[in-house]
Amino acid sequence: MANRGPSYGLSREVQEKIEQKYDTDLEQRLVDWIVAQCGGNIERPQSGRENFQKWLMDGTILCRLINSLYPRGKEPIKKIPDTQMAFKQMEKISQFLQAAEAYGVTTTDIFQTVDLWEGKDMSAVQRTLMALGSVAVTKDDGHYRGDRDWFHRKAQGYRREFSQEQLRQGESLIGLQMGSNRGASQSGMTGYGMHRQIM
Repeated sequence: MANRGPSYGLSREVQEKIEQKYDTDLEQRLVDWIVAQCGGNIERPQSGRENFQKWLMDGTILCRLINSLYPRGKEPIKKIPDTQMAFKQMEKISQFLQAAEAYGVTTTDIFQTVDLWEGKDMSAVQRTLMALGSVAVTKDDGHYRGDRDWFHRKAQGYRREFSQEQLRQGESLIGLQMGSNRGASQSGMTGYGMHRQIM
């Protein structure tokens, strides 16, 4: 981790606001899901933001997680090296992020590598894992393991079909965005400069 020392002033206030977004209840749910999804041979971390960060920091668990959402032989990350070198661990995190985006997690829900590696924004890491779980539950392809109530299903598209007759009828209507001329009259209008009588 980078040795930056304590922060003061505005940067300290910003960091405190980011840390307040971290949810310990959500952490336990995510740990339960990751252990269930990857198999029971993963050691659970102690509760707390720093322990959660250390648990995920080398990228191995994240790579195993994304691979477990694919059928055997079609995993996006073919080789997960067990290494202590910092740049290799950050590379594994980057591979997870690319695979998560390819799986269907939107770009706005994906954290930056330094958010996890340096512990800058662990709530963003939680947000990415929640989005990944939601996409997995929504896909419902048989690879999701765990309680389905842990994540919400994403909305699916609702396609509407209109006949040519319905489309032709819609052309003659004035949309409400344009305003309405119903009930319009000139009653109560007075000449310019005259006071209006309000009763």
